[in-house]
Amino acid sequence: MGTQALDRWLRINALFVSVVIALGTVACTRGQQIRQQALADSSAVTFAAPDGTTLAGRIFGPGTARTGVVFAHMLPADQSSWFDVADFLGRRGYRALTLDFRGYCPGGDAGCSQGVKDPSAAADDLSAAVEFLRAGNVRTIALVGASMGGTAAMVVSSTAGDQIAAVITLSAPAAIDGLQAGPETVQTVTAAKLFIAGSGDAQAAAAAQAFYDQSLQPKDVQILTSDDHGTDLLEGNQSEATRDLITDWLGRFAPA
Repeated sequence: MGTQALDRWLRINALFVSVVIALGTVACTRGQQIRQQALADSSAVTFAAPDGTTLAGRIFGPGTARTGVVFAHMLPADQSSWFDVADFLGRRGYRALTLDFRGYCPGGDAGCSQGVKDPSAAADDLSAAVEFLRAGNVRTIALVGASMGGTAAMVVSSTAGDQIAAVITLSAPAAIDGLQAGPETVQTVTAAKLFIAGSGDAQAAAAAQAFYDQSLQPKDVQILTSDDHGTDLLEGNQSEATRDLITDWLGRFAPA
């Protein structure tokens, strides 16, 4: 490569790098703005699990809403992984609640739940969040859970009958550390079920398909072209599709 060609290549490469950095900065700034707005639109709350453990949560949306959505996080994330989506739905008329499962204490705006981390108690913690919404006069409730949170959502829905209108899982396994949603559990869930996973997340995709095969109508399974797991699906190449699937399913079976 001649000197002029090399100089030209270096200039082009430098320009490309500058554009990538600029785009990354814009995206980062936009993400920070969205998060700041989500925090401004919400307030911190606490409530007790059945055994008395104090759990931290955050509430979004109008207090007059009659349809609520509870968001359950994955391991090792915390409730903040759902803040942006919860705020998005809150501004569309839903009463949305995120929670930290017991033992998750990120601190600050992300809250701090008491106790020791225990996935086997996740369903009890999620049930407490449902009751917290019901105490605020919410009448229709949907559950949205990522990975461990999705498994807990299936367990809670299996004993709730028609009290849960819709369930959406992102990359939920059938079992994790003592928390199980086997065929006998899945078959009793009467809520409208949507199972989402990434095709490159092989175990999650297989679990989503198995949940679909085992469950009653209404149901759907969506395997997206992605390697992302759980709430990472909301950040990667399928972020828009994932959010649209969630909002469309809620609009069909648990409208605001």
